[in-house]
Amino acid sequence: MRVLVTGGAGYIGSHTLVELLGQAHEVQVIDNFDNSSPEVLSRVRKLTNGDMSFAEGDVRDDGFLRSVFEDFQPDQVVHFAGLKAVGESMEKPLEYYDVNVRGTMAILRAMDSVGCRKIVFSSSATVYGEPVYLPYDEDHPVAPESVYGRTKMIAEHIIGDWAQANGGTAVLLRYFNPVGAHSSATIGEHPQGVPNNLMPFVAQVASGKRERLSIFGDDYDTPDGTGRRDYIHVVDLACAHVAAVNYAHGNTGTRHFNVGTGQSYSVREMVAAFEKASGREIPCVVTPRRKGDIAEMKADASRAKHEMGWEAKLGLADMAASTWEWQSNNPDGYEK
Repeated sequence: MRVLVTGGAGYIGSHTLVELLGQAHEVQVIDNFDNSSPEVLSRVRKLTNGDMSFAEGDVRDDGFLRSVFEDFQPDQVVHFAGLKAVGESMEKPLEYYDVNVRGTMAILRAMDSVGCRKIVFSSSATVYGEPVYLPYDEDHPVAPESVYGRTKMIAEHIIGDWAQANGGTAVLLRYFNPVGAHSSATIGEHPQGVPNNLMPFVAQVASGKRERLSIFGDDYDTPDGTGRRDYIHVVDLACAHVAAVNYAHGNTGTRHFNVGTGQSYSVREMVAAFEKASGREIPCVVTPRRKGDIAEMKADASRAKHEMGWEAKLGLADMAASTWEWQSNNPDGYEK
């Protein structure tokens, strides 16, 4: 199939490109390199011995999108491009709504312009908010606590309305916490500036780039007081997107899928796993909670297994080891 991938040079996007190219899909990538690097695509090409089309631009630019869509004529779109930090979203709400909501609408208009009716959307488990029950299933009430979560929720509604109006297909992947890197250690997570996510920050502390890890709150109602999350290896997550593309090919309508492992780990448990993988101590300091954070998240991903034939295969040891191998081999990420 001809698959257009927005944000394909990003962390999750790049790993998904590897899996899509591995299944011989024809791929067009759009990225503005706001939080990524051209080096990523070069490494993906070397890693897969494959190629893809690429256009640099912003997903909010209607004219740019129309031109790319008309040239490529995609069968499907996988939409990653967006802003993704919970804390930052509370400080910059208008920027998050602009990119995550307006950008999504622009993608749908571009799809309409060429008659493309199938989209796989990179959503988030943050749409659930405080758990009414755990694990979250796809029928759990949606009540996001952060601006980031609300932008994902609104984008989901827009995409669902769009699919219903035109008889299209929308596969909405609500994923939990991606970590890890490709086994080759040639692609991985490369945050610009101070990392917003736990594992890249831990990796930078282990490598000496940062002095210590800040644990945002140790007074949650959890066994060790720190927040618990369902972490999923990024390669498993990439495979879920390929499964979603295959699912969309044979189905219509809107369907939500949780993408997680069903197992949650606390911040302190993640630190301990990384210390074991790296053989290095991770100094920590407890700081106040971040606004928008909740105590625990855990997925019921059985729908993805039963309907898409996907389930996570990699565990915590794989997540920690691959993160450390990526960091060790690429201490400055994609910077030369």
